[in-house]
Amino acid sequence: MKFDVAVVGAGVIGLAHAYAAAQRGLKVVIFERSYTPFGASVRNFGHGLVLGQAPGRMLDLAKASRGIWGDLAIKANFLIRKKGSYVIARTPAEQAVIEAFAEGRAKEYGYDCELLNKQQLAGIYGGRLQHHRAVLHGKEDQVLFSREAIPQVAAYLASLENVCLHFSTLVRDIDSESGKLITTNGEFSAEQIFVCSGHDYQTLLADEIKLLQPVVCRLQMLRVHTAQDFGLEHALLTGLSCTHYGAFADLPEAVALAEEIKAQTPLLDEHGIHLLITPTPYGDLIIGDSHEYSVDAQPFNSEQVDQLLIDLAEDTLGCTVQIKERWQGVYGAKGAEPISILKPTERVTAVLMRAGLGMSVGPGLGEQNISQLFD
Repeated sequence: MKFDVAVVGAGVIGLAHAYAAAQRGLKVVIFERSYTPFGASVRNFGHGLVLGQAPGRMLDLAKASRGIWGDLAIKANFLIRKKGSYVIARTPAEQAVIEAFAEGRAKEYGYDCELLNKQQLAGIYGGRLQHHRAVLHGKEDQVLFSREAIPQVAAYLASLENVCLHFSTLVRDIDSESGKLITTNGEFSAEQIFVCSGHDYQTLLADEIKLLQPVVCRLQMLRVHTAQDFGLEHALLTGLSCTHYGAFADLPEAVALAEEIKAQTPLLDEHGIHLLITPTPYGDLIIGDSHEYSVDAQPFNSEQVDQLLIDLAEDTLGCTVQIKERWQGVYGAKGAEPISILKPTERVTAVLMRAGLGMSVGPGLGEQNISQLFD
């Protein structure tokens, strides 16, 4: 069976490429080895981060992705919250970072954000954040519930006349010259093949990927219920995230903050913890996360790490939380750049995320790659 575009992987990166191709009227086939997406794309916060993206390509991709997510939310019928995010300053050092950013880089590169002082926090969520020093409101950030939204995007694409989706189908091999895909569901061929298989570095294009020296990042994640109804509509981050995301991390104030964290709360530094909280459509919250890097994701969670996350969340929210679920997130990591694109032949392109930003930049990246080939 012949297609214009074949996509291996039905996570956010694969679906983004399939969507961009389908929008152009191309005949598209998607392959996913499991019966529903189970990888990084459904284990995350569902946070479409614009505010934290480094100036340049990543910021441009995140801004482009924002509009595409909005379109997909309508077409695939899932909830998307567009209230933005709050970066909370709990300490003088965290406050120094967000103030420096708001006065400098935000204006220079066009980040849509607003700095709120302690007095203004009285009008937010009934004053429940007023025990903090300040908040940076990123107005372009979005939140969706990825474990539902990603399968709904897949279902929407499968409903289109020019798209064919095969779940529970492993692509065993690709003939890069002829465009033939050998799968557990038969043989297919396509003019262009996109390999978007997440942190699977051994099934397809293993020799090419090995040269990148890939590793994975394992995250500890929690879903919690708050003792008092918070009614959260924004994503919440603390100043800890400013040492992690490219928009802030190289600022002198963020470098000083990183040193303070290492000295005063070494366990947070050791486990790579920077708090992020997002709401689900069901009144509970996703909180995380930690960062552990290795060749393979270890299966063993640390209760100490979970407790650190809970303590941070309770301090940030000003209320106690009850755990409903625990799980591991995982994504490909530690590249020289956050995105690696390999093109072993004219027909085949491998797209690898090397940072936990697929939800934020994936739709824009798919549009960019398809546009370069077909427009």
